[in-house]
Amino acid sequence: MVPTSPKILALSGGVGGAKLALGLAQVVPSDALTVVVNTGDDFEHLGLKVCPDLDTLMYTLSGLANQTLGWGQQDETWQFLDALKRLGGDTWFGLGDRDLATHVHRTALLAQGDSLSAVTARLMRSLGVLTQVVPMTDDSVATLIHCQNGETLSFQHYFVRDRCEPLIKGISFQGIETARRAPEFEQLIAYGDLSQIIICPSNPFVSVAPILDLAETWKALKAADCPVVLVSPIVAGMALKGPAAK
Repeated sequence: MVPTSPKILALSGGVGGAKLALGLAQVVPSDALTVVVNTGDDFEHLGLKVCPDLDTLMYTLSGLANQTLGWGQQDETWQFLDALKRLGGDTWFGLGDRDLATHVHRTALLAQGDSLSAVTARLMRSLGVLTQVVPMTDDSVATLIHCQNGETLSFQHYFVRDRCEPLIKGISFQGIETARRAPEFEQLIAYGDLSQIIICPSNPFVSVAPILDLAETWKALKAADCPVVLVSPIVAGMALKGPAAK
């Protein structure tokens, strides 16, 4: 169905973008706001499909976000991770028990043939999120960090496991050349009566860039008939939070 009512389109990464998305959701009617989320951080861990930025949006908009950690769910427990550690398993990525349920359910639904867009919509509804939150693509795109020591790491291995310590030589997005915008995203770009496009204050290199590079979305933004507003996470040359300064 082609959108007909004016909408605000927000492009977001994780924590920083989620905070602005929450503010928008509190003042913009749910049927007038769509948040498109970076999926370049997505990866498979312990056989599970993990979507860090989508989950951050979901937990933030549903009121379940862990404000202390800045990621995951509030009132989290860690019995699974403790048991995995005793067994000698890989525990560098913090999977809380509540968070684990999200990844298990998502992986099972994807295995049944559902698209990431459909699964995301189902998870959002389950947690009472009324705002439309969609992945940037249903195809596989992976942010790769090319290090000066010759290693190439997935973003989560660089950011979480290695704590942003390796020096970066470059960044690339595997699969971006053939990936397509998710259907809801494509409809808004192609046919949506947009009143405003907002680029949320997410990491410009690894959160915003994949969305803009996807199917040359940056060209569509340049040609848009509505204001395009960029909220920068970098102030006076300094990144406010996260790995952007690296």
